[in-house]
Formats: sequence, C-alpha cells, structure tokens
Amino acid sequence: MLNTKNKKVSLVLMVVSIIYLILSFRLPSYAYVPIDSDVIPIALGFILLLLSIALFFIKDTGEKVKIPMNDLIPILIVLGFILFYILFLELLGFIIVTALFIFFSSWYLGYKKFLSNSLVSIFLPVAIYFLFVSFLQIQLPSGILPF
Repeated sequence: MLNTKNKKVSLVLMVVSIIYLILSFRLPSYAYVPIDSDVIPIALGFILLLLSIALFFIKDTGEKVKIPMNDLIPILIVLGFILFYILFLELLGFIIVTALFIFFSSWYLGYKKFLSNSLVSIFLPVAIYFLFVSFLQIQLPSGILPF
C-alpha cells in the first residue's frame, strides 16, 4: 500500500493537518467579531488535508529530486528567517516581524535596492495589519507596538 514516496509523504501530511485542525478548533473565540480567529487556521488545515489526499493518489514518477549543494545553504538560511518569524511573531508583533522578514529575505535573495526594499517591507505589513484589524476585524499580534 505504501510503496511510493508520494503516499508516505501524504500520510505524514494528513497526520500533520489533522493535528493542526484539532489545535485550530481549540483556539479561543472572541465575542462581537464577525470573523473569528480560528477561521483562517481551520481553512488552511482543510486545504492541507485536501492537498495531502490528492498527493496520495498522484502517481509517483520515481525520479529522485537532488538539490544542488550550492542551493542548499540559501534554502537553510531562508528557513532560518521563517523560524525567526515564527518565534518572534507574538513577542514583537505582526508589523515589526513581517517587515524584518520581508526586508532581510528579499535582501538576501538578491534584491539590493535599499529604499524600495525598505518602503515595501514597511508599508505592506502596515497595510495588511490595518486591513485585517479594521475591515475583517481579525486581530493580529500587535507585540510591542501600542495599537
């Protein structure tokens, strides 16, 4: 039954998505908000579950994927940026951590125009934050910022 890598990976992803969904359903609900804080995590959990089920039925080509060694270090560094993002999201807040993530990720990956990189990395998280908080009424972590 589990003779291909696609089936093995899909079963692992199914277990991860089920655990994620269980934890998502345990998120606290907030009164007086039209869209609760668990809507997006639950939707993402179901999307992951559906995609892992689809992966189970996709035929495996049998080709091995080889990542060149010179590409492995940038991948690991970007994964480090993502880990930093996850660890400091609640502490520093969405706006600060997202701005730092966008700036340093794009800078590391080769976009060296400092001014435009800075403007995008500042204005995009601010716009997303106020869109979520004002229009969708979904609270994002404010962290050390006073709003």
